[in-house]
Amino acid sequence: MLIRKLHDSEEFVAGDGTLLRELLHPDKQSIDLRYSLAHAVLPPGQTSTPHSLTTSEVYYLLSGRGEMYIDDEVQTVEAGDAIYIPPQARQFLRNTGDDAIAFVCIVDPAWRKEDETIYGDKS
Repeated sequence: MLIRKLHDSEEFVAGDGTLLRELLHPDKQSIDLRYSLAHAVLPPGQTSTPHSLTTSEVYYLLSGRGEMYIDDEVQTVEAGDAIYIPPQARQFLRNTGDDAIAFVCIVDPAWRKEDETIYGDKS
């Protein structure tokens, strides 16, 4: 049985600027898993760096509220929302609330650095 505790997972700054902790990844654990699972935090007043993945991604917001940008669309999002991000979509998240946005990221197939493009501008 594999159980990963959030506080035992090393926190680092991801390419999009969020604080990330990888929980499950088939390249890091000896498990038969197609996707990767991570926990991310975006502090109040911050915006993640625009990026895209060649793979699909799902965000599930655990706390906070903000605006999700996917290509030319923007929607207000809050705790309890699941957001599907299609492959190749330019995406970023803006925290418009007073609390951190905490969210779970599922990338399928599993996240790889070479599958990500960072754009660097938040417009």
